[in-house]
Amino acid sequence: MTTWNLLTPDQAPEGSREVLRQVQQKFGFLPNLMGVLAHAPSALGAYVVLSDLFSRSSLSQVEQQVVLLTVSIQNGCRYCVAAHSVGARMAGVPADILAGLRSGAPLSDAKLEALRQFTRKMVQSRGWLGDADMEAFASAGYSRQNVLEVVLGLAMKTISNYTNHLAGTPLDEAFRAEEWNGSR
Repeated sequence: MTTWNLLTPDQAPEGSREVLRQVQQKFGFLPNLMGVLAHAPSALGAYVVLSDLFSRSSLSQVEQQVVLLTVSIQNGCRYCVAAHSVGARMAGVPADILAGLRSGAPLSDAKLEALRQFTRKMVQSRGWLGDADMEAFASAGYSRQNVLEVVLGLAMKTISNYTNHLAGTPLDEAFRAEEWNGSR
């Protein structure tokens, strides 16, 4: 079970085929992650639905990318760090913020740094944060809604990060320029 086939819409189980076609149409190619997730239609569907819900959260596109990259970096997912680095550039994340996220350097934007630290602590503590952590997040301008939106982003990335770890998902050509070496 160490080698995972990257399924196409024609090879995938019936429950994954239409989702793969929609993803391929949306991105112009079929990301390798989706070809792996297609082995389990429910996992593929969950990832796509969670991704859509997270994209509609009250967090800005830049804040969403901070969450997604932070979780992926904390989980050591090279595939997702590269993919979301491309997404971050497309979402308008400033170059210095993206570089700071990828290297672990403090972010120049205090609110985004608070979001990164909160997200990082969520992953590290498995959600067991203290009052001081919650207060620091609120003091940076975030709400209870934002707390739960971070949890949503974390859930979404857990599916993809763990899938990529298990499958050794190869990096797509579209993400190669943002390949990440795994240092945090």
